[in-house]
Amino acid sequence: MANKVKTILISQPKPVTEKSPYFDLASKHKLKIDFRSFIHVEGIDGQSFRQERILLEEHPNVIFTSRNAVDHYFRMAKELRYDVPDDTKYFCISESTAFYLQKYIVYRKRKIFYGNIRFPELLPTIKKYKKDKFLLPCADILKDSIPNALDEAGIDYTKAVMYNTVCSDLSDLEDVKYDMLVFFSPSGIESLYKNFPAFEQLKTKISVFGPTTRKAAEERGLRIDIAAPNPNAPSMTMAIENHILGKS
Repeated sequence: MANKVKTILISQPKPVTEKSPYFDLASKHKLKIDFRSFIHVEGIDGQSFRQERILLEEHPNVIFTSRNAVDHYFRMAKELRYDVPDDTKYFCISESTAFYLQKYIVYRKRKIFYGNIRFPELLPTIKKYKKDKFLLPCADILKDSIPNALDEAGIDYTKAVMYNTVCSDLSDLEDVKYDMLVFFSPSGIESLYKNFPAFEQLKTKISVFGPTTRKAAEERGLRIDIAAPNPNAPSMTMAIENHILGKS
């Protein structure tokens, strides 16, 4: 029964703000919601990156799709002893990613553009500078939709893998049971089975966000109990609440 959900494990880091909708959901329905990142990233060292023969100085424009990309771009620049020019232009997938740049640069003195989370919203701005060369710092796992969109737009860019997505050690959760597990990426599903090869779903409810995550779960033979976003729930918290209330 949907109303039997009392304990939930979110396969992401705990929100840093107390205003997270997950905390509201837990309070409203008296749920025990825990957070644990099933994956983490590990940076590629400068020596290995040099072997790719990618020169940062040849790219006056940088596209950031996450905070991880920001961190590892500036880390790599430091390792390679490359002083990022003040006139470098930054194209960020969201406003929060753009503001995160303040960790490394004087924000108000730089050329910074940002979209509203979805990459297609940023593309028109990128196209205005299509005569220039772009760098796309990223992980070894990157959604095909991003490079595909850049290719279709005729953007001259270089995909620069600066960090790897790695499965986290979850061995301490071996004897911990939850009514629901929530996943946001295929890598999270991979981590589940890498840590627990003999995992059996049984009565555990599986929630997935996005079509690629759903596909990865189904390929593992998992039963999908909640899939977001959907017409009645654009967010995972809304989808979970609808399920608890028997609306899904």
